[in-house]
Amino acid sequence: MSTLKDQAIQYFEMFSNKDLTGLSEIFADDVNLRDWERSASGKVGMLAANKDIFDAVNTIVVTPISLYEENSTVVAEIEVLVNNEIKLLVVDVIKFENNKISSVVAYKG
Repeated sequence: MSTLKDQAIQYFEMFSNKDLTGLSEIFADDVNLRDWERSASGKVGMLAANKDIFDAVNTIVVTPISLYEENSTVVAEIEVLVNNEIKLLVVDVIKFENNKISSVVAYKG
């Protein structure tokens, strides 16, 4: 069985590949998103928010720098490279329930 860290890495890979089908499979039905620009509730809302991001960029690559796992939560320091030129440093707090992502809260900084 994979660790939650492994599942978080899989999430980042799917996000980098703009894989909405894969993301749909790892999100809980009642997943929530909050970042510095948007919030979304439910799988449909989360997928729509991700699609908006994907449509707005040519490429987006998420590279984990460090991951910390505690109980049902992974805290990930990540680098997000947008269109091969804009680098963002972000901390994602990802909560899991029943091996599905139930919440993503992202902090830019």
